[in-house]
Amino acid sequence: MLRRFITQPSLAKRCRCLISPQPSTAASFRRCSFSSSQVPVEPPPEAQFSDDYSSQPSARISVDRSGLNNPTEHSHEPSADSELVKHLKSVIKFRGGPISVAEYMEEVLINPKAGFYINRDVFGAEGDFITSPEVSQMFGEMIGVWAMCLWEQMGQPDRVNLVELGPGRGTLMADLLRGASKFEKFTQSINIHMVEVSPALKKIQKMTLKCNNEDDADADENTATTLTGIPVSWHSTLEEVPTGLPTIIIAHEFFDALPVHQFQKASRGWCEKMIDVGEDSKFRVVLSPQPTPATLYLLKRCKWAQTQELSKLEHVEVCPKAIDLTQTIAKRISSDGGGALIIDYGLDSIVSDSLQAIRKHKFVNILDDPGSADLSAYVDFPAIKHSAEEVSEDVCVYGPITQSQFLGNLGINFRVEALLQNCTDEQAESLRTGYWRLVGDGEAPFWEGPDEQTPIGMGSRYLAMAIVNKKQGTPVPFH
Repeated sequence: MLRRFITQPSLAKRCRCLISPQPSTAASFRRCSFSSSQVPVEPPPEAQFSDDYSSQPSARISVDRSGLNNPTEHSHEPSADSELVKHLKSVIKFRGGPISVAEYMEEVLINPKAGFYINRDVFGAEGDFITSPEVSQMFGEMIGVWAMCLWEQMGQPDRVNLVELGPGRGTLMADLLRGASKFEKFTQSINIHMVEVSPALKKIQKMTLKCNNEDDADADENTATTLTGIPVSWHSTLEEVPTGLPTIIIAHEFFDALPVHQFQKASRGWCEKMIDVGEDSKFRVVLSPQPTPATLYLLKRCKWAQTQELSKLEHVEVCPKAIDLTQTIAKRISSDGGGALIIDYGLDSIVSDSLQAIRKHKFVNILDDPGSADLSAYVDFPAIKHSAEEVSEDVCVYGPITQSQFLGNLGINFRVEALLQNCTDEQAESLRTGYWRLVGDGEAPFWEGPDEQTPIGMGSRYLAMAIVNKKQGTPVPFH
């Protein structure tokens, strides 16, 4: 899922300190009125009648057939709308009214034919954003340290499922495996499961993990083996991952891409924001005139919040899929054992109005050319915590703590010092900037290059949370 804003392709993390401007909303929406477009139609050739009425009992008709062998070429004006835009407009027209922001977001990101993530590689300097694993190998290595520590707390089981949700290019998992390669007992115990919906990214992940049957035309496209013999499987959802084994789940920059419902406070109470088509055929944001199904999740989220916290808000975002996914994770950890690590940019409070679109490392309007930009929203970490605790008494939730605290307590400082001992000047510069981007806060004080390429630290903007089975005890580094 992943994938953050940076002001230049050379920067490592996209900055989440800005909020893209949102379209103004109306107090209530009007149903779409679709006027039929008047397409000019060429009339058929007119019949030719003779002026001589005297010689025949009926009129003699002569038909002009001169154009039959040379039919008029039809010139249709090309539509400016993309296939995804046409699809969205047809859905709104079929419904007879607007769709929710969550429906819009889901179509934009994972529409099977034109979704943002489906048919392209959106990661890295040449893509639309850069994620932590693409910044430095140290990130994946530290995640590997966390996974091995949890595995030891679980009693070093002989078999364990290692699951990654939204693996991107597979870089995190590749760095994790390389860093853990010396711990053979751990690597021999794991079965890797990648939860990925994008066929394009699945192919890249197979190459990144150096799967030895990636070129085998007869091989199952959803199963492979790394060069070191570790089995890898691909799934569309977490529910498809086999149960019955202790499970370690990694969700890095995954929850932020789950679709959110947005609500705005109005004179009649909380109204859901919707996406409609205006009279100018452009998308616009309107307000629902009556409660929507997502209102149930809003009520649940408000129940978890303090009255004083809600009184200050004019907007609220809720993510039903995040709540449902968290409960699925908690139930699995409760029954099978193990734990989950969630790292994402977000808040340790209720989220107000954070939905944003990023294209080529720059913020754009969320309604501008749907499918060409990444849509994401701040993760509501308290909602994740309450969701997990609500569904099972056998799990404990730890955090959130900042990414800087998480990586620092796992020993990233020692790792960067070790790497600096044996590298070139160019590699050292890359290590220092990568390290700062992972754990720093704001602009790097040591930077002497161009101002527009100043590394931006995201150590305090990203948060880490763990959900574990109570039997394992407190996971590192949440002590």
